Amino acid sequence: MSMDFRSLPEGDLRLENVTIPGSLLGQDDPLVRTTLSIVGGQIAEAGGTPVDMRGAMLLPCFTDMHTHLDKGHIWPRSSNPDGTFMSALETVREDKPGRWNAEDLMPRMNFSLDCAYAHGTRAIRTHLDYFADLDAAAISWEVFAAIREQWAGRIALQASVLTGADMAGVEGELDRCADLVSCYGGILGAVTYPEPGLRGWLYSYVEAAGVRGLDLDFHVDETLDPSVNTLRDVAQIVIETGFEGTVTVGHLCSLSAMTPDEADAMLDLAAEAGLHVVSLPMCNLYLQDRHPGRTPRARGVTLVHEMKARGIPVSFASDNTRDPFYAYGDMDMVEVMREATRIAHLDHSDSSWIHAFNDQPAATCGFDAGPLSAGAPADFVLFRAREWTEFFARPQSDRIVLREGRVIDRTLPYYPTLDPLMEPL
Repeated sequence: MSMDFRSLPEGDLRLENVTIPGSLLGQDDPLVRTTLSIVGGQIAEAGGTPVDMRGAMLLPCFTDMHTHLDKGHIWPRSSNPDGTFMSALETVREDKPGRWNAEDLMPRMNFSLDCAYAHGTRAIRTHLDYFADLDAAAISWEVFAAIREQWAGRIALQASVLTGADMAGVEGELDRCADLVSCYGGILGAVTYPEPGLRGWLYSYVEAAGVRGLDLDFHVDETLDPSVNTLRDVAQIVIETGFEGTVTVGHLCSLSAMTPDEADAMLDLAAEAGLHVVSLPMCNLYLQDRHPGRTPRARGVTLVHEMKARGIPVSFASDNTRDPFYAYGDMDMVEVMREATRIAHLDHSDSSWIHAFNDQPAATCGFDAGPLSAGAPADFVLFRAREWTEFFARPQSDRIVLREGRVIDRTLPYYPTLDPLMEPL
């Protein structure tokens, strides 16, 4: 049976002549032509209606491990006036009061999840901004918990609290925050600053996470100033305390501006500490090295090749979506793959970078992401592309997403549905 790419037969399938990255199958070949059966919503050894896929590429559904669902889609009402990082901070700060309630957060977060699901994502970690007012902070977590239950079985969700590291210097505030996070099964996180009190604050975060059994997720060195190196403090304190949870560090832009010797020393330390890294190339390309009237010189992407060579787990993710930190994006991990490949030169490299978009971020977060073997859920994305240059040449808008072996409706949400939330203050 030949394939019309716009549809697949219902029921059990035998996908013949599909292309799969060899590393996902434990093989050395960059791409492998093979057959994959789907029976009862799971991968099977054999069976199903045969369909000639004519070389169509098959990838597991994606994990997007660094997002900001609570900020998403506020751009129409709170745009960044000049595209800079500091303006993004200030604009978001001004947008929050009186707005970030259940009636506002729920539809915006669901809009992003509708997009992610349609594009083929099955697991997401989102950061949630923390409010000093505990009652206000709890609203975001209550909304998140309701959405997590609503999306169960379609997208697995985690939340990491986002605070300033200096919150640890306020008596009792970190404990209140960590208790809230623990109550919702979340991750303890913060933005690190090059301040004199940072090491003490980080010790407090590690201690608060340790006694509650929480993992840590830090926004680190999101700047091109080579003198900013809070990564060193994070790594050293993880080593000194012997912290046993997973510690994720995101951004690390300043590494790209350091001298080779400085960067190498920091990467060795990060490897020793067992840190996990998530790179956010689209947002950092947008924000970093932006100056009025001047063409940017730097990409802002961190040193992913050097990290991978040291065995540091590296993932890529969406980061912000249509908010003051990034005006664009659609929660589409294929777009992240395309842009990361171009920005960070993942091409002309080893052929296993595909892991940085599905099973590695899943492992870092602790999501269940079954291998492409018998008994695993048949959660795939199929593309008309037969090899990587075809894949990256187009946005793959005609992809097919299967969840538990069934083709899903990929209709994207309509932007005007958010218009009632977009009135300027």
